[in-house]
Amino acid sequence: DVQLQASGGGLVHTGGFLRLSCAASGFRFDYAFIGWFRQAPGREREAVSCIRTSDGYLYGADSVKGRFTISSDYDNHRVYLQMNNLQPEDTAVYYCAAAVNDLTGGWKNWRAYAYWGQGTLVTVSS
Repeated sequence: DVQLQASGGGLVHTGGFLRLSCAASGFRFDYAFIGWFRQAPGREREAVSCIRTSDGYLYGADSVKGRFTISSDYDNHRVYLQMNNLQPEDTAVYYCAAAVNDLTGGWKNWRAYAYWGQGTLVTVSS
């Protein structure tokens, strides 16, 4: 069975940092799209970043460029999201998701990802 386990969320002050981790299993890790999404209360799910594990190509949302960095550990089947200079507007539940086929509609289309983790809450206080 495919499993995605997100962890690393917490409460930080503005300007702080966190590193989220997504542990993946049950699919071919080196041939997938693994993305991070977030959803704040009352708002739509938003794509944050994604990695195409076949070649390490990275995708990132403009809202987090220069602050968030996605990376992967192929040995341990983990994907990380390093989040620096966190702002109150980054407060959300963060999810990791995986797609094992091509992403219909592009990497930001959350419906293209078949597998989802349980989410981890990030709260940034002002």
